[in-house]
Amino acid sequence: MTGLIWFGTHDYQSFPKARHACDQGDGLDTYTWTEFDAREGGVQVIKDSFNNVKLTTEFLKVPGGNHGGSWVARIKGEPIHLDRISRISTVFYMGVDGLGGLEMETDEDENGLDGPVVFTGSTNDLEDFNIRVVDSPDNNGVTIGNHANAFVDRADKTHFAGYRVSPGHIWQAREHILQSIIQHAKEVIAPYQEHPSGPPDPSFVLQLPNEIFTGSTMYAVQKIFDGPFEFDVFFESASAKQKLTSSLMDQGIKALSKAYNERFDVVFPVPPSYPSSDAAALKEFSKALTSNLIGGVGYFYGTSIVDRSFSYEWDQDDSALLTATPSRSFFPRGFYWDEGFHLLHIGEWDNDLSLAILKDWVDLIDDDGWVAREQILGEEARSKVPAEFQTQVPNYANPPTLTMAVTAFINRLKASSSGPSAQDLGMDFGMGNQIPLNSASASSTGVHSQYLNDPELALSYLKSIYNPLKRHYDWFRRTQRGQIKQYARKARSRTEAYRWRGRSQDHVLTSGMDDYPRGPPHAGELHLDLISWMAFFTRTMRDIADFVGEVDDAAAFREIESATLDNIEDLHWSEEHQMYCDANVNDDDESYHVCDKGYLSLFPFSLSLLPVDSPHLGAILDMLHDPKHLWSPYGLRSLSASHPESGQGENYWKGPIWIQMNYLALRALYMVRHPSFDVDYRVFLTWGCLFFSFAKTYAKEEGPYQEHAKEIYGELRRNIVDNVFKEYQRTGYVWEQYDPLTGEGRRSHPFTGWTSLVTLILSEKYY
Repeated sequence: MTGLIWFGTHDYQSFPKARHACDQGDGLDTYTWTEFDAREGGVQVIKDSFNNVKLTTEFLKVPGGNHGGSWVARIKGEPIHLDRISRISTVFYMGVDGLGGLEMETDEDENGLDGPVVFTGSTNDLEDFNIRVVDSPDNNGVTIGNHANAFVDRADKTHFAGYRVSPGHIWQAREHILQSIIQHAKEVIAPYQEHPSGPPDPSFVLQLPNEIFTGSTMYAVQKIFDGPFEFDVFFESASAKQKLTSSLMDQGIKALSKAYNERFDVVFPVPPSYPSSDAAALKEFSKALTSNLIGGVGYFYGTSIVDRSFSYEWDQDDSALLTATPSRSFFPRGFYWDEGFHLLHIGEWDNDLSLAILKDWVDLIDDDGWVAREQILGEEARSKVPAEFQTQVPNYANPPTLTMAVTAFINRLKASSSGPSAQDLGMDFGMGNQIPLNSASASSTGVHSQYLNDPELALSYLKSIYNPLKRHYDWFRRTQRGQIKQYARKARSRTEAYRWRGRSQDHVLTSGMDDYPRGPPHAGELHLDLISWMAFFTRTMRDIADFVGEVDDAAAFREIESATLDNIEDLHWSEEHQMYCDANVNDDDESYHVCDKGYLSLFPFSLSLLPVDSPHLGAILDMLHDPKHLWSPYGLRSLSASHPESGQGENYWKGPIWIQMNYLALRALYMVRHPSFDVDYRVFLTWGCLFFSFAKTYAKEEGPYQEHAKEIYGELRRNIVDNVFKEYQRTGYVWEQYDPLTGEGRRSHPFTGWTSLVTLILSEKYY
């Protein structure tokens, strides 16, 4: 494990605010990956006005050998304001968290080190490696300051320390490192307590002690710079047998940036409908969204706290998860509700990475078919979560958004097969951007897309996830079942009705829309959003069953899908209110509709469950486009502006604009959706090609609502893109949600989880 800590040494007040993990409390101007590819590396820019430094971190992966290859990291700093002092202490640390060892090869010196600092190590997975920390010859250390003459021997040196850190705790590096600096500082500053000239300059005091404990498992290397600086960290795998150099880094980052930009123009083009004056800035914005989403992917390992009524701690198994995260600063862990949306974007850039992440999530499905909605694995993850939210309950669900990632993969797979060309199938929808349905935009080249280029590999993958997903699907149908006959409800199906478990008086956290208004809690209530998700889940399972040749299962899923769609109409459509609603039960045990206009009302539409000739479509579009209800200049509100609870209480889902819900609405309006296929997918595998038609959706098919849907699509897309872009330029961040009255970003930031869907909206990628 490696990491970077920095703080200013222009005064003593900066040290307690030393930067380490992403934290909203740091108050950074901005931090963002400007370019990042999980397979190659990238560039990150951090602006820290408090310490008057702009940091640029560059990361380059170098393939070779048998143990994952080598890498180079370059850390550069420059003053933001040239008229202000900029003295920065950087601490680069490294540690082995488990089996293996790490040692400093460079000879120790109590005053510090000159030249490169070299470490060697070995672990079971990496085997032998070395790490070198190398200064640029142009760097300037701090040699001038109060009492400088007393510190000549230690000035402008590299300082170091070695620590014995117990396994599983290297994530607490900041505490260990800062404490050792404090201890050293106390000893150094003691003689100056009553000195008439005051204490020494912080640059001479706030230093590592240049000591290494026997059996150290973590090491830190400190450099203190005056003005601009640059240093490189080389990780060299012994099996790669390649010496890395700074010139290789120079060339590699240039090549990476060039290739990234060229590929980005293909995968996520800025449409020509935007003026050329805006196109360059929009591209940089879109690159930052994509790079931060993928740069926020993390690997988590440890136990999850699960309430199974009773279990011993030692009966808990460790879990491993590769996952994207909603926000590196505030939600640095895996969320089921969010991950399906994340994978739509990741899959468009790197199909195979999205499948690896999806497979990790599927592997978490237990024997009962349950997977926890929050993956809080290990002590580090738990340190970011309030205690009351840490325990996961095995009958609590979350929107099954992973199904969207599966559907998107199947659609990319179909589109990448031989068939009509992109030019033949592309459609200009009045936005000045032709949609290539069979294009390189689906990551259909190189190492990003082996599963798209190899049908047998794709089939093997879908077979590997089919049974656990089916078990998960059955768990939903079994544990989230709602009641129909107990309350004399009239419905064509006697089975397809659903209710979220785990709700309280004011919250249905399991639905993902925490404080959205619902009726009073009752065992007989039925939730529109959940039955809509189940219809979508059933459709996905049908598609997979078709693909992997499970003919009987596919037929059963078709029947369930039809029954579920029927019951959405029978149980949830309110003719009186002309909208889809939840259902509840009154004191006389009679069923009634609970109709709160907002995102909830849109679910059958947003998940593309309604036929294009649905008699309800006109009323839905009118509600969606009405400023008295959901429409705003910045996107669709979560709750009608006319609702008595709009903007009240926590105001989490009571009006603020959420990008993922707007994405679903835009996709329903515009998405090119693949219809059901009654085909033998073995033909696809045998001949390597599959000819299929594309279903038209609400804004494309001729009919009474087509023009209205086109108008809404164009306006809504422009409103979303323009506002999120404007706020990014104004604040340096993208946000968890946006104010429906002002458009201003609200709550967590940077929130490059599902807010990054703006890139798909801008480039019109709606797989």
